[in-house]
Amino acid sequence: MAVLSSQAQPNEQACVPRHVAIIMDGNGRWARGRGKPRTMGHRAGIEAVRRTVEAAGDLGIEYLTLYGFSTENWKRPESEVTDLMGLLRFFLKRELATLHRNNVKIRIIGDRSRFADDIRDLLDGAEQKTRNNTRLNLTIALSYGARAEITEAVREIARQVASGQITADAVTEDLIENNLSTAGLPDPDLLIRTSGEQRISNFLLWQSAYTEFVFEDVLWPDFDRSHLEKAIENFAGRERRFGAVI
Repeated sequence: MAVLSSQAQPNEQACVPRHVAIIMDGNGRWARGRGKPRTMGHRAGIEAVRRTVEAAGDLGIEYLTLYGFSTENWKRPESEVTDLMGLLRFFLKRELATLHRNNVKIRIIGDRSRFADDIRDLLDGAEQKTRNNTRLNLTIALSYGARAEITEAVREIARQVASGQITADAVTEDLIENNLSTAGLPDPDLLIRTSGEQRISNFLLWQSAYTEFVFEDVLWPDFDRSHLEKAIENFAGRERRFGAVI
């Protein structure tokens, strides 16, 4: 990854979304179309992650959230899951120093309990090493599902009510948001899904209430800066009313 441009300033143009979320879809189809195993598609997808993180920083995006591995992905063939875990290890070991040097702050959301101990250590280490960085806030959703996230938030609030810490009347949208794994992050302004599919697949359901959606007809390994710029241009041409009349 090249060093992020020092000239680009966050949100120097009003049309640049503050927070972009991406559903990275199409690795398997990319590989199949080239007569390669799915694992090669996932490997090519890592290169797309590198390009996208670099481009996001250059374009002045403050927050980038990537859907890396869903709770449903655990149901894939064991060999594919094993390879994905190997790629996750590879990414964290190889890219962490570069991300840290480029002032990128890493945050992981999702259920870490299903990961091997060494992967959990790598995830913890990445967050700790980059916790004071300010150039770009990179959130990676791993073993993540929005319904599970909301369910856990409700459970935690129910425990607080049952213990007498709060009353039922104290349950507000803000309280729910503060108990989600994304607490402290702004809601996505723009959500991009690659591969041409038009669904959000259990990703940031609560947070995307007023998010603008762009569905790109490009497989994730082929996604590059030009596709991100095109999505931002699309976003900039929309009128965001948040339910009000302007």
